Amino acid sequence: MMVNFNEINNFCPSHHDLSIFVALSFILNIGNMNLKDDKRIVMTLDAGGTNFVFSAIQAGEEVVDSITMPASADALVDLLKRIMDGFEEVKNKLKEAPSAISFAFPGPAEYELGIIGDLVNLPLFRGGVALGPMLEEKFNIPVYINNDGDLFAYGEAIGGLLPFINNLLENSGNPKRYHNLFGATFGTGFGGGIVSKGELLKGDNSASGEINRLRNKVHPFYSVEESVSIRGIKRIYSRTAGISEILCPTPQSIFEIGMGKVEGNKDAARQAYRRFSIAAGDALANAITLIDGLIVLGGGISGAYPLFLQNLVAEMNHRFETPEGKYLPRLEVEVFNLEYERDLQRFIKGDQKEIEVPFSQKKVKYDHLKRIGVGITRLGTTKATSLGAYAFALNELNKK
Repeated sequence: MMVNFNEINNFCPSHHDLSIFVALSFILNIGNMNLKDDKRIVMTLDAGGTNFVFSAIQAGEEVVDSITMPASADALVDLLKRIMDGFEEVKNKLKEAPSAISFAFPGPAEYELGIIGDLVNLPLFRGGVALGPMLEEKFNIPVYINNDGDLFAYGEAIGGLLPFINNLLENSGNPKRYHNLFGATFGTGFGGGIVSKGELLKGDNSASGEINRLRNKVHPFYSVEESVSIRGIKRIYSRTAGISEILCPTPQSIFEIGMGKVEGNKDAARQAYRRFSIAAGDALANAITLIDGLIVLGGGISGAYPLFLQNLVAEMNHRFETPEGKYLPRLEVEVFNLEYERDLQRFIKGDQKEIEVPFSQKKVKYDHLKRIGVGITRLGTTKATSLGAYAFALNELNKK
């Protein structure tokens, strides 16, 4: 299977195509709000280290052609003016006035206050920049800024993997439903976000879901991000293959080498993704222990799932040893690979049974197989993040 990492945002597993169309046609609901019928417009920004991409969303769809501007500048004031100019250009294209601005921006940040901290990819942001208040004063509308991992998870909870799985359960007649989701992104870094019952968990320091700071099982003195990232995959491949990191191929090429699609050191490619899967699986097992919900994976590296996902799930299902020499399951729940057809079918079927109610003639049904699943983004990372930003803004506006 060939995966174009440049088009990964549009990637969907082919063996679920029919079910995916069912899920994506699922009405986008959050609380009592139907996003497809909401006429309010939210201006958005995709803030990368290279480019700023501005747009606007209404009823869950983009309503203007996106505007791209460079993210580099000689001075902070120039960069801030460029951000204001980008939103101003979008606003001028709209037929109706926007209700809010909502977008993802790199951290560290105090997102609730709209203050951006000391960024690595955008070094002009130093010492705290009141980006949100600046935009609110300029456009006189509410401004919401969040982490991209948070908004990715939120989008997938609203219109992606979460409704996809719940729709399959409903169609199969299974009463079980999922309400919690952990979204993880694999790319330049290892990001995360948590959604519970339609609400994004923000944390008290704008630091919830920061899975990148967990301990690394492969290299215990490193953070897990040193293995679960582009640099981690390239580092292992170059060392195993005996080549310079400067000459190391991209994760896309390493994936294709590992799948036998192109020439290269196949053993080194598989070893690189094997180490990646162990570190990621261990971190996700630690995270989901406290959350107990589905896991959705996004970001460019997620497109290589045929090479790492089964190993990642196996790591999550690993056993602990006890002092008595016995074994204890790593998690209280069993983890399923939702991209593997047999796992998916067993996951949806569950293990339903009927039991008697004590001192009564009644019986009740329940599904007693405690389980979670790991799947790939159903919307694409960029679309899920944009949808998350849009829905977050509308939800916050409704609260007011």
